[in-house]
Amino acid sequence: MTVALPDAFGARFAALEEQFLTTKAGDLFAECFGCGPEHPIGLRVRCFKTDEGVLAPVFVARRFEGPRGAAHGGIVTTYLDEILAGAAFRATGRLSVTGEITVRFVKPVPLETPLLGRGRLSAREDHDRYVDVEGVIEELASSEVLARARGRFFFRKGSARATPPVSGP
Repeated sequence: MTVALPDAFGARFAALEEQFLTTKAGDLFAECFGCGPEHPIGLRVRCFKTDEGVLAPVFVARRFEGPRGAAHGGIVTTYLDEILAGAAFRATGRLSVTGEITVRFVKPVPLETPLLGRGRLSAREDHDRYVDVEGVIEELASSEVLARARGRFFFRKGSARATPPVSGP
């Protein structure tokens, strides 16, 4: 069963198809703190397919506060990690894990505010071992970038390409 998105995201995501890394109980990422639907207190980050990569609705709960009024940097990094993982899967059709991630915090990420995550392939090179991706978290209302990340994601052994990479200009 898919949980409805909060109203603030409805119009932006209504026509997009959700991308699932977990399709049944016990899958590799089912209990992942970031994306796992079975994790009891996890973030449950959801990614939706676009021509450029993925979009993700982001809403940081107050319990993840760092400096007063702003999200903790580790939580922001976790959201970005999941958005990049979604972009890696969207681009290659292969499950992967984070090999490295670099985050640039541009502005404090507000709590309990509708935010938008964007992720996409950053290098068009075809490697058998990894893929490079990039992403941002921005304010939904203004599109102002709050944090950005780049990452290298390594394919899981036995994760054959399910679909061809997204082609682009």
